[in-house]
Amino acid sequence: MSRDTHFEEQQIEKSFDLAIFRRLASFTKPYVRLLLLSGVLLLFVTAVDLVRPYLIKVVIDDHISGYTREWKSLDAAPASGALNFTEYQGRYYVLAAALEKSPDAEAGKNAPSAQLVKLEGDYYLLPGYVPPEEMGQAAEAISQRSGALLPKAAADGFLAPSKAAILRLSTIFMVLLVAALAISYAQTLLLNHVGQRLVYDMRAHLYDHLLGQSLSFYDRNPVGRLVTRVTSDMKNISEMYTDVLIHLVNDLLLLLGTLVIMLSLNWKLALISLSTVPLVILASYLFRLKAREAHRAVKVKIARINATLSENLSGIRIIQQFRKEKELMNEFEAINRDHLNASMSEVKVFGIFRPSMNLLYTVALALLIWYSGGRVLQGAIELGTLIAFISYTEQFFRPIFDLSEKFNILQSAMASSERIFLLLEEDTRLPEGKLSDMELSGGDRHRLKEDFKGHVVFDNVSFQYQPGEPVLKDVSFEVKPGETLAIVGATGSGKTTIISLLSRLYDVSAGRILVDGTDLRDFDKAFLRRRIGVVLQDVFLFSGDVLENITLGDPSISETQAVAAARRVNADRFISRLPDQYHERVYERGATLSTGQRQLLSFARALAYDPRILILDEATSSIDTETEQLIQDAIGKLTQGRTTIVIAHRLSTIQHADRILVLHDGQIRETGTHEALLNKGGLYYDLYRLQWVGDRDA
Repeated sequence: MSRDTHFEEQQIEKSFDLAIFRRLASFTKPYVRLLLLSGVLLLFVTAVDLVRPYLIKVVIDDHISGYTREWKSLDAAPASGALNFTEYQGRYYVLAAALEKSPDAEAGKNAPSAQLVKLEGDYYLLPGYVPPEEMGQAAEAISQRSGALLPKAAADGFLAPSKAAILRLSTIFMVLLVAALAISYAQTLLLNHVGQRLVYDMRAHLYDHLLGQSLSFYDRNPVGRLVTRVTSDMKNISEMYTDVLIHLVNDLLLLLGTLVIMLSLNWKLALISLSTVPLVILASYLFRLKAREAHRAVKVKIARINATLSENLSGIRIIQQFRKEKELMNEFEAINRDHLNASMSEVKVFGIFRPSMNLLYTVALALLIWYSGGRVLQGAIELGTLIAFISYTEQFFRPIFDLSEKFNILQSAMASSERIFLLLEEDTRLPEGKLSDMELSGGDRHRLKEDFKGHVVFDNVSFQYQPGEPVLKDVSFEVKPGETLAIVGATGSGKTTIISLLSRLYDVSAGRILVDGTDLRDFDKAFLRRRIGVVLQDVFLFSGDVLENITLGDPSISETQAVAAARRVNADRFISRLPDQYHERVYERGATLSTGQRQLLSFARALAYDPRILILDEATSSIDTETEQLIQDAIGKLTQGRTTIVIAHRLSTIQHADRILVLHDGQIRETGTHEALLNKGGLYYDLYRLQWVGDRDA
């Protein structure tokens, strides 16, 4: 019960593989338009993110502080009507910057300049224009240049254009924010819809692939690993589409756009703002290496926990029977502690990365404020520009913070994709035969069904699960329609393999199997298996109710037919005593039913499909005597008119078989009736004598 490396997940390290991505693209094709639409919507949101700080800068520099700019004093109102102007004492005042760009620029070439200055809440009109950074103290400038105090109405006239612009830009700002919010919501829904649909398609494709594989595939692949492929690995791919791919493009565009705008506004401030970026890149690279190792360690430990839980909970009866709870608890405690340590290591890696990034961002912000603060006071840099740079700096660092985490998601998704595609490449499906009633019509279909008699011939059949390890060697026998053939032999002699080959769960390695003179491989597998009823010793019941476990959801089998089948095999005796009878809930693997009850349900399931060939694989070797008598009574009725093959260790149950085959080491050693084989005194006689002595001693 020791835990070994066989519990560890397959490790594949992939950051980005173009070949894998191309294969993923084949599943993405139906959703390309939706992905493109999502990308376009995200571009709008990115554009709003880029414009927002610039709008704030324009409002502050051009309008909140815009009154300090140069004004032109005109003799007459602008003729074009395209400019906002303020009339004061017979003169018409317009902003010089606006005048230069208007059709009235010629009229204002020689116009005198003027300037507004604010002092203790009052506004003064000064002749001429001096840049604010050169003007000095406001009171001194007013005194030296004979500034005139403006009445409130006149001051409001000068400020009216700026107020109107602020209102207009604020409205635009709000509209953009609301639109970005709505579009971001729509884009998130759209992208997640695509991601979920994509995973839905891939999961369905993978599940269909798994259902079609031969048993040799499941002999090599643990069920737990296959479940992981269909669940956890699919989740990783979904996260790649929803959290990485489209957003990665958005982040790159945001970084590029922010960089271009910062450099165009003030290249010196841009360099200062981005001075710590090289350290950020270095820290991100180191984080990526450490995070990958920590993340891999956590996945390995959680895989061990899952495997331990699966094994121990499956064997809980044995654990409690042999009082192994304390020992296994100590074992689980060690595994759980390993996972705790690995998780804490991962937490430490992530715990140091975020603060480090914040520190570098804060240092860059401090350098920006230190350099720009004094220059804003001096008027060399406008306040709106500084505020915009603070916003752009934060906007530039934000996607960098997320890049390393997105890299881990991308890496996990690439590894998951490769594991899934490796599974899809492993195709062990048996070639499909063409002989099927679905391929025929009318009388031909009816004739094929009616002509299926169940005449079975094994012609020099050999089979091996592993190369060089034959299980069956040149096995030949015949079972005519309506005959009952019993197969006996020691464990590992190849009895169950014969049944698997007849149901075409595997294909023969050599020789051939004929049914009604047709090679088994020429039949459609579904058509063939529909006519073979199998009762296994280890009965598997699905979660659902009793009726569903008899019909297996086949709509062609009515409840009346299912009940009739249950009555014929005496299963109705215990079903009728259940509270909800045929609609009684059945839990996983039929945990609430006895071995005999599960066996009887398996008989009812086989009969409900009205098979032409009936296979009883050790069906009576693990049940009580009373139930065995009920089944023996049913077998006598079932075998009439059907080809029946019985595999059993209890030789007393097959004494009335038409013929008995004795298998040993994959070869037929003896064949004949019960009496003939006893008289022969060979292997069958030895088996019978040993069993008779054992039963007598018991």
